[in-house]
Parts: sequence; structure tokens; C-alpha cells
Amino acid sequence: MQNYTTELAPGGHWSLELRRGTQLTLRDLSGGSNVGMLFYNPRNLLERYNAPDTLKCQHTFKLTQGHCLYSDMGRIFASITADSFGWHDTVCGNSHASHIAKKWGGRDYQTDRNDWHQNGYDAFLVELAKYGLGAADMAANLNWFSKVVTDAEGNMALAPSGSKIGDTVTLRFEMDTLVLLHSCPHPYSWAETYPKHRIGIELGLAAAVAEDDECLNHCPENARGFANNALYYLGA
Repeated sequence: MQNYTTELAPGGHWSLELRRGTQLTLRDLSGGSNVGMLFYNPRNLLERYNAPDTLKCQHTFKLTQGHCLYSDMGRIFASITADSFGWHDTVCGNSHASHIAKKWGGRDYQTDRNDWHQNGYDAFLVELAKYGLGAADMAANLNWFSKVVTDAEGNMALAPSGSKIGDTVTLRFEMDTLVLLHSCPHPYSWAETYPKHRIGIELGLAAAVAEDDECLNHCPENARGFANNALYYLGA
């Protein structure tokens, strides 16, 4: 049973520390949503999510159930234990103010209040500042519920068929993790108007990792990542 639920408003952002052994479920409440996310080690903010290692360790370009999310120290921040969508992006980065203004027109909170157009990059900067971090600490982020496709020339684009209302993805945290997230548009969004998607968030305790765990056994690299976590929590 989940212990806490909340909702992230369209264009919203949030950050929180999730402890080892907890889980987070994101739920697309509107359909076609995007959730940007970053991870940091709250005990050592220099350790952060590493997109290249996450992909190459698991021999994949997409993220889905069974995959782990790595830090730049070879440890595992979180595992994807459930996923109804099946394809999540971690190479396309964030939308910026210039992208938003070009596609949908620039709007600021001072003038437009809740009808303003926030972008992912600035949303992360607001949350980073709460922990003494800034632009230099920005890493390549995850984009949940966003599938990327390529054409014959290798050009990337956001897939026209996005997530459905009610789609979920669940993360089990394998170490204490500072989580930053936003609900701003994907940088490749093709929407005619500024996307306004609501995201449900459910927090609770995760089941213990069993010997036959799908994420642990997905590939030998993941087993080594879990071993690195065990060594870390032994204080070695």
C-alpha cells in the first residue's frame, strides 16, 4: 500500500530525498506527458545520475522495466521495477526558454501567472539552487513517458504515439537519493499548444530485493552495480 500521494501540476517542479528501500510511482494523468528527472547523492552531491553509463552498462538505448539507473560512481540510484509504457528517453535533455518561446511563445510568471510557459532547464535550476547547486551541476536527465524515434538519416524525433492516461512507471531506490523532477515539455514536443500535463506521484516502501530480482539479474553489470552499493553501505 502506498503511504503518500500528491500531484505535480503542468509545468511544475519538485525535489525530495528518497531513502534506500523506498519506491516512487509516476502516473500519467493526462496522456502524452513528459517528466524530467535527475538524481544526486544527498551525502555527496558530486555523485549524480550518469546517462551514458546507464545505457552502455545495460546495452540499450531505451529505458524500461528491469533496467537500473546508474551514478557516475558505478552505483545504482534506482531500479525500474514496473512500467506500463515501455520506452523512456535519457538522451534528449531538457527544453530551454528559447525552445519554448520559438514553439509556443514566451510567457513569464510575472505577466501571465499560472498560464506562463516554464521550461525544463530553468525548472531544474530552481530546484538545484535549493541545495547550493547550479548550472555547472546539471547532468543529462531522464524523460519519463517520452519515446524517441529516428528516421533513415538518423534524425531523432518524439514518437507521435505517447503514453496513455493511467500509464505508470515505478522506481525502487537502491541508495539514498536526491530526486529532482519537472513536468515541462520534452524538447522534441510536437504539440500545437504548450503541453499542460498532470502527473500523479505515489511514494511508499518497496519490497526487499530478492535473489531472483529482475533488475539485479538483468545483466552482469547490474549485479556488479548492486555489489558496489553493498560495499558503499558497509562504509568501505
